[in-house]
Amino acid sequence: MALVTSKQMLLSAKKGNYAVGAFNAENMEMVQAIIAAAEEMHAPVIIQTTPSTVRYGGLELYLSNVKALAEKAGVPVALHLDHGSSFELCAQALRAGYTSIMIDGSQLPLEENIALTRRVVEMCAPAGVPVEGEIGRVGGKEDDTQSEESGYTIPSEAVRFEAETGLSSMAVGVGTAHGVYKTTPVLNTQLVAELAALLSVPLVLHGASGLSDSAVRECIRQGICKVNFATELRIAYSAGIKKVLSDRPDTFDPKVYGGLGRENVKNLVKDRITVCGCSGRA
Repeated sequence: MALVTSKQMLLSAKKGNYAVGAFNAENMEMVQAIIAAAEEMHAPVIIQTTPSTVRYGGLELYLSNVKALAEKAGVPVALHLDHGSSFELCAQALRAGYTSIMIDGSQLPLEENIALTRRVVEMCAPAGVPVEGEIGRVGGKEDDTQSEESGYTIPSEAVRFEAETGLSSMAVGVGTAHGVYKTTPVLNTQLVAELAALLSVPLVLHGASGLSDSAVRECIRQGICKVNFATELRIAYSAGIKKVLSDRPDTFDPKVYGGLGRENVKNLVKDRITVCGCSGRA
């Protein structure tokens, strides 16, 4: 089927008390793996690219990969700009054909974050493309965005953020971090529940790579509707390449080691779809 937006996916997840898995892809093999896993699990899926990924390959190239595979798939697929770092990049992604946009103004003062997010929402609205915003910092490093500490979302600010921006979904800070966890994170799942009760838009959990399955499930039970996975997919893909080149160092065909990397990612995505509870929801 054709690419769809993420809006109905997340509203359905909110109503059904499950989450949609959102997976960052770096190349063709990872896109193939994610969509193949979603088809096997009959699950809706969101594929994401970050600003550094966009710089590496370009919006149009990733769109072409995802669109070509989505049109042959029997499950809903959305293409999302993850951590959009500027109004200009969001505009470029919208023009290219992305069906979901995130603008990350979480490092800005609240007033500036509201103003930037509202501008992106107003730009995307005529095309019917939903916008994810972020309030409360997710720790760690994600491309150009880095924060030494996880800043918990303040409920009163989140209510204002929703009301004054008109965004479609909200990434919230509840103790997670991007990248590889050095220590076990302490998640404030009660804050998730509080935010879910106060807000009408679906909530998004960033920094899920490395969390225990039980932690992710508890966040979903309390109200998370979209869960982002990035770092662990990169690790899985790279592990496949390393294994082939270690076992057979004379291998020179990229299809051989790329194939194992793809299989690793597919298996991981299937597992994460199960954890999110969106299997059979397409």
